[in-house]
Amino acid sequence: MGTGTIVTIVIVAVILGLIMYVIGIYNTLVTLKNRYKNAFAQIEVQLKRRYDLIPNLMETAKAYMKHERETLEAVINARNAAANALGKAAANPGDPEAMGALAGSEQALAGAMSRFNMVMEAYPDLKANQNMMQFSEELTSTENKIAFARQAFNDAVMQYNTYRQSFPQVVFAPMFGHPTDASLLEFEDSAQMQEAPKVSF
Repeated sequence: MGTGTIVTIVIVAVILGLIMYVIGIYNTLVTLKNRYKNAFAQIEVQLKRRYDLIPNLMETAKAYMKHERETLEAVINARNAAANALGKAAANPGDPEAMGALAGSEQALAGAMSRFNMVMEAYPDLKANQNMMQFSEELTSTENKIAFARQAFNDAVMQYNTYRQSFPQVVFAPMFGHPTDASLLEFEDSAQMQEAPKVSF
């Protein structure tokens, strides 16, 4: 075997090695992106469950809180806005604008629910209602699941972003359809949101 043949074999081997390495970068980017999209799907399931519970909660409260229509409507409006923001975020998990809108709408919903809880303190019969107690337990359980799902999503996003920002991935990522980092799902008052809202009926 001549020197030219050996050089050709070495060059071909190096080129094949580089191609395999680049394919590995592509596959890892896809895997990590799919992982955080799947993690967001878990958030979506829990948020939808909460959005389904809220109208039932308001319907039960309506019979007792006839003079608090404005409070009940504020909760329903905030819930509808949050559900709309969730739909947009689910279409593109990790998008900074969609994540920001969802976080903002969730903040508004948490505020409306807090006002509802404060007003409800004046209605002991409502607090003792069996349906309200059941909805309370389900809502608290769902809030805990949302917190865990959000943590899993943010962990997956961090892993994707760290890999994407590393060299040489940062060079290839835009060419492979990964032009920007994914956005975390954060709330303005993270200390407050880390604990599930206290819903006591």
